[in-house]
Amino acid sequence: MWDHLFHLWSPGGSRFLGELGKGPGITWYDVLGVLPGASAEQVQRQYDSKASLLRAELLAGAPSPVVAASSRAREILGAARRVLADPASRARYDEAVGIRRSGEGLARRGGFPSEPGSEPDVGFVVSSAGAELLTGLLALGDWLAPHPGSPKRVAVPDLRGLFFSVCLGITGKLGLRVITVRLTAHPMPVDGLVVSQSPGPAERAHRGNALTLHVWHPTMAPRAPA
Repeated sequence: MWDHLFHLWSPGGSRFLGELGKGPGITWYDVLGVLPGASAEQVQRQYDSKASLLRAELLAGAPSPVVAASSRAREILGAARRVLADPASRARYDEAVGIRRSGEGLARRGGFPSEPGSEPDVGFVVSSAGAELLTGLLALGDWLAPHPGSPKRVAVPDLRGLFFSVCLGITGKLGLRVITVRLTAHPMPVDGLVVSQSPGPAERAHRGNALTLHVWHPTMAPRAPA
């Protein structure tokens, strides 16, 4: 199994969310599991909680596909924190995704234009990797906006490096069934990390089809002898 997963994380198989064009709608709030009105302290607390599952000691001895997924997860979480922890960046982001209109309070979330070549402004994200990720996340928001005659087939999103709870929300909105393959024999009772998937990113699938997710959890520490 690990040889198969390593192939999917090879340079030919690994792609950022921003390269996929369209997929499921997801915001930085979804990534961290906070509401749009969350305080900076709540954002930091959720970031710390998720990042704590990616600590080096929990990853010690993990196969290379898990290490690659955890590295990607850190980039995603870091980009989310950079945007949401800074009031100015968050305000621009909220306006960009339709959560907040200029000069107004929180608004109902909407979609983005689907015209060819339309790209959201991601200039307020610090790193280039964060910009790529945000481009994908913003474009994904349009995918779930109401459109007449929703297609029966959907583009499979790239879920690698996202936590399992986030992925369930995405696949549910797309109408895909999830089959979970647990990669850890004795997992800790915490949110898992998606390492690989089948079908792969950008493939087409019918609504109602199964999407298999290979999910890693930190290993539970053995009980001390009585």
